[in-house]
Amino acid sequence: MTNSEQSSTSAPQHLQETLARYQELGVRQVKLGLTDIDGVIRGKYVGLQKFAGLMQKQGGFCDCVFGWDIDDQLYDAGSYTGWHSGFPDTGYRLLVESERWLAEEECPYFIAEFVERDGTDHPLCPRTRLRRVLEGLAEQGLSVRAGFEYEFFVFDETPHSIRDKGYRNLSPITPGNFGYSVLRTSALGNEFTEFMNYCANIDCELEGLHCETGPGVWEAALASKSGLEAADRASLFKTFAKGYFQRRHMLATFMAKWSMDYPGQSGHLHLSLSDAEGQNIFYDGAEPAGMSVKMRHAVAGLQRYLPEFLALLAPTVNSYTRLVKGAWAPTAATWGIENRTAAIRVIPGDQYSQRIEVRVGGADANPYLVQAAALAAMDIGMREQLLPDEPVLGNAYEAEDELSPEFHFASDLMSSARGSAASPAAKEQFGETFVAHFAMTREWEAREYHRTINSWQLERYFEIV
Repeated sequence: MTNSEQSSTSAPQHLQETLARYQELGVRQVKLGLTDIDGVIRGKYVGLQKFAGLMQKQGGFCDCVFGWDIDDQLYDAGSYTGWHSGFPDTGYRLLVESERWLAEEECPYFIAEFVERDGTDHPLCPRTRLRRVLEGLAEQGLSVRAGFEYEFFVFDETPHSIRDKGYRNLSPITPGNFGYSVLRTSALGNEFTEFMNYCANIDCELEGLHCETGPGVWEAALASKSGLEAADRASLFKTFAKGYFQRRHMLATFMAKWSMDYPGQSGHLHLSLSDAEGQNIFYDGAEPAGMSVKMRHAVAGLQRYLPEFLALLAPTVNSYTRLVKGAWAPTAATWGIENRTAAIRVIPGDQYSQRIEVRVGGADANPYLVQAAALAAMDIGMREQLLPDEPVLGNAYEAEDELSPEFHFASDLMSSARGSAASPAAKEQFGETFVAHFAMTREWEAREYHRTINSWQLERYFEIV
């Protein structure tokens, strides 16, 4: 049943039809998931009776998911929830239109969105933060088309084996670099085909899939969709891809950089905006590279505000090992036309293909927050009619020294988090409650890292000092 058909069908009737369909298929449980601050999908199975209730009213989910980190360790400075609040339930709303079938688990899956107990928007829900930015653009008559690209390593390992090995001497599924290799995709033809079919079957269709440079590195380009749907699919893709490989006794990682011997894993985002008539506002065939005035404003907004929003695109300590010069990742808010060394890549085309590629985010970032940050920056640029500097020609790393200091990215998570916390633009776009909470979580993440003694420190200092 299509969304339009659903809208013309009463909710009770639709519920009864859905339950009847599930009973006919032998479905006994439904799976649902919500995305937390770190981009981790938290969820559960529910029986059909519980599911029927959720179709009519909101459910409850322990708000500890806003009180702990990616390793389920409680924050020491959280104000939203904690021991002081008793970790009550927060609400969630099932998104009926997100239904998809998980064939390998033989059950339906639904995306859910955190809400307050009174049904209003939750101030910390990443999906809601993106939706609010999109609603702001919609009020201006603008709609978003977005497409995510992810690089990830696939290993001939399991969750047990990587721990037994101490995350060292891991075995990628293929050796060597072999970027864009037809040999590798031929030898693993069944694996590539099956994975693409799997993604299509869970409504996360891929436009492309190929080998990237590095042992066992794949790159997946998700089909472009409307803004919120694109982020939904990106979030699902990362989690269900990992589940797909683990069921086959392999393991995929979306870490920004798992080894300094290999390139990092990016999470590039392609964006275009259309007006109420469906016209791409970034395209003007009479201008150089087809760049409209509004596109120039959007690029300028990205230049000006991506440094302030950086923690949203680079949310882990590990993120900053990727953002180094010469590593196919930007270190400042540079822009260029068809320039992959720049942070902001303008891709010339026509009415259908003119777009911006934001190359800052890593594969480790929360797709809802990556898109929210990029769109918010573009929105401010267009409203304030900002103008970019001259595009970078050639190596963007060499051009960075000429940039104004505010265009440079922070080199570590703590600095990035404090920059976001102090940003009036971030507070305006994402809400003061969210910004304060998110900055607290990133500062906690940085402090947890500084409490550890890693192998680099031992190898460098243990004997010699």
